[in-house]
Amino acid sequence: MHSGNRLAAVDLGSNSFRLEIGRIEHGEFQRTEYLKETVRQGAGLDEGRNLTVAAMQAGWDCLARFGERLAGFKPSEVRAVATQTLREARNREEFLLRANQVLGFPIDVISGREEARLIYQGVAHMLPDSTERRLVIDIGGRSTELILGQGRSPKVMESFRVGSIAWSKRYFPDGQFTRKSFEIAEIAATAVLDEAFDAYHPDNWDTAYGSAGTVGAIGDVLVAAGWSAGKITSDGLDWILDKLVTAQSVERLRLPGMREDRKAIIGGGVSVMRSVFNLLGIDSMEWASGGLRHGLICDLLGDTGYTGDLRINSVNRLARKFGVDTVHGQRVGKVASLLFSQLCGQGKRPADPEFARQVRKLHWAAELHEIGSHISHSDYHKHGAYILDNADAMGFSLSELHRLSLLVLGHRGKLRKVEAGLEDRELVSQLLCLRLAVILCHARRDPDLTGIHLKSLDSERALMRLSCRADWADAYPQSAHLLREEGLAWEKTPWQLELKGL
Repeated sequence: MHSGNRLAAVDLGSNSFRLEIGRIEHGEFQRTEYLKETVRQGAGLDEGRNLTVAAMQAGWDCLARFGERLAGFKPSEVRAVATQTLREARNREEFLLRANQVLGFPIDVISGREEARLIYQGVAHMLPDSTERRLVIDIGGRSTELILGQGRSPKVMESFRVGSIAWSKRYFPDGQFTRKSFEIAEIAATAVLDEAFDAYHPDNWDTAYGSAGTVGAIGDVLVAAGWSAGKITSDGLDWILDKLVTAQSVERLRLPGMREDRKAIIGGGVSVMRSVFNLLGIDSMEWASGGLRHGLICDLLGDTGYTGDLRINSVNRLARKFGVDTVHGQRVGKVASLLFSQLCGQGKRPADPEFARQVRKLHWAAELHEIGSHISHSDYHKHGAYILDNADAMGFSLSELHRLSLLVLGHRGKLRKVEAGLEDRELVSQLLCLRLAVILCHARRDPDLTGIHLKSLDSERALMRLSCRADWADAYPQSAHLLREEGLAWEKTPWQLELKGL
């Protein structure tokens, strides 16, 4: 559990960017500051799914302001994530390169199911302890998350590509409201959400809860009109629809409780909400105060309802699902970690958090390096990389999964296929140690590592040496042959592996 006295969460949503800051008092997080800016980045994706220059600049400007407020925070005190818009954006790396700099902290692009997990976690944390079966709904700018859970534990999580910005842009592009346009928008939303019907059937939950901006915008209007506070009903949605159709356009819309920044996307939000209500048979939905940001805070606090690192659970789940030989994976991981410690651990204490982080991720890659064998032994490293690049794994960001996929892709064969990653010194060090470990464990038994040592011969670690004792090559001729082949493979890269004793 986090032991500091302040924490911060940054949520880069499709409609708004949000910053939540607070202090830990008596083991609980207490908000001290909340900043929100309507960036509407989700509307800045062009037809090629690239963020426009204007959309990127608006995001950078907002994050620079957040970054100024976060000055002095430690990396362990801040978590920043981005959701559907950056999941979709083809030029997200261009945006993130500068975004990370101006914010001052790394931004993780998370998968839809990871977003759903965090949302449920945040909602559940703000609700009283209960055994009720909960349905949590979060309608964002470009995605909608549906989660079933009980207590603090989410059971079923899914993200659908339908949201208030996307639907407003597509079905109310000129800001005009007609009953026909709402009918079309609701039919289209239902077509996307239809597969959720069986899993989220009314028999599977007791109470529905709504989280985030769309729920808040609709709830504010209903309360201002005299409807009961704290819930949204199907009758209330029908009333709002009538008001929007009567107004005919965004410009003519005058509704007490409706914020100006919400008017342009209220049509999409209402149509998606009505679709969810109708599809899942919801009559009334409670308005939940928790959400994604609070889920991030729970992660920072360690108050997740899970034991240990969620990523460990995800690695174990993937290994089981794809029938990985876990004994061999652990063996390779142990050897790879030892070599990595030899190569990069000089002058570092084992307790160094950064070093421990690198070793942990290398070990996960080793545990999963044969995950693609479930599909086909031929080119199994390519299948494994594809699985990891497209997996939903709780606790992992998309960039973390991609890094694991690169290690799995490059753990055997030519290095040209991971050429772009060879500019990253940390990745190269991890990749070399993984490849050497796979070779040393090729007989699928614990290798003889007596006298074997891997070290860097220069400060940049561009030249590396693997040393073996005098009789090792004679005792293990096949391993020695494979290691000599490995040395030749690295000669075709900017990095060199020198072999001593072979």
